[in-house]
Amino acid sequence: MSVSASLSVSVGGSNLRVPAGTTVATAVAMAGSPAMRTSVSGERRGALCGMGICFECRVTINGQPHQRSCQTVCAEGMEIETT
Repeated sequence: MSVSASLSVSVGGSNLRVPAGTTVATAVAMAGSPAMRTSVSGERRGALCGMGICFECRVTINGQPHQRSCQTVCAEGMEIETT
């Protein structure tokens, strides 16, 4: 794989090209919204710890809910949904 390799993912229905090795949390931020989900009190929540401990960065990936976006590397054709 070359350094300039990129892949296509979908974030909230919008297609986005990201460099290979990009985390889902970074792809969501690149798509223009660093918020991943809404808390029970209505606050927008985003990646906080960046190492999978806080679970604030949970998203739905390819239909699987509650995936930690900071710990998941993007794959070609991945569909990412925030709430």
